[in-house]
Amino acid sequence: MPKAVILDADTVTSGDVSLEPLTSLAETTVYGYTEPDKIATNIGDAEIVLTNKCRITEEVFEACPNLGFIGLFATGYNNIDIESARKHRCVVANVPGYSSDAVAQHTFALILNYFSKIHEYNSYVQSGGWCKSKLFTHFDIPLNELSGKTIGIIGYGAIGKSVAKIALAFNMNVLVYTRTGSSNTLDEVLKSSDIVTLHCPLNDGTKELINSETLSMMKPTALLVNTSRGGVINENDLADALKTGKIAFAAIDVLTEEPVSTDCPLLGLQNCVITPHVAWAPIETRVRLIGLVADNIKAYLSGNPTNNVAG
Repeated sequence: MPKAVILDADTVTSGDVSLEPLTSLAETTVYGYTEPDKIATNIGDAEIVLTNKCRITEEVFEACPNLGFIGLFATGYNNIDIESARKHRCVVANVPGYSSDAVAQHTFALILNYFSKIHEYNSYVQSGGWCKSKLFTHFDIPLNELSGKTIGIIGYGAIGKSVAKIALAFNMNVLVYTRTGSSNTLDEVLKSSDIVTLHCPLNDGTKELINSETLSMMKPTALLVNTSRGGVINENDLADALKTGKIAFAAIDVLTEEPVSTDCPLLGLQNCVITPHVAWAPIETRVRLIGLVADNIKAYLSGNPTNNVAG
């Protein structure tokens, strides 16, 4: 059997999802987490490497000449030096589309939490406020309907399309912007939307796409949602926009630095909700992910690699 290494298994399972579909395919060493300076050492003479976020650089390829396959527990692959992978004739297989429904679900969980004020009303009830009320209801915390609101979707791949489908079920107006061509300009989407939600990849064209200039185009009542990649937003500019009322609220699942640094400018803001990069992580989604990674390994071992982003 070929030798394999899982570099950061803790990013896909806490013991709740089995790795057996992967470990049964090769003589596998499993590391829960690998420090950056231990990546080449932990790979050693393995032919197959599985990782979520570990950076595989030219130096790693040089130090690990047996490396022939990198299987990603992700759709994105910006942690892999693709040019070096090509140079060293290494297959790099990602998993597209595995979490589209989950991320769309989390996007709307963030949106509904803001519009329906679930957290605030639960706090009111649990603190005894409703017990003291003379009325059967309490609606002092403003609520708003989604019906009739305009949602601007930036990035229209599988996730963006899933978000649009849900939005239409809520009777919302949908605007779409994508750099590969759309009927709306970015300016139109930002200026017209009550909600702006980001579903674009992080690359040179989208890095800090949301900044002081683009934030200034948005409605002061707007909600900004990001479940894509943290680097799409300039976090200092967003913090300033939230503090000064340029936009009303932000709901964020991804940050430029993860885990979040203690000096992140978005921490502690009352009009910003942050979840720890979990939109992709329902148990069903992770089971599906591991199965698809196993399929990528099987295809590689059969001599017909699939999803090879270094091809």
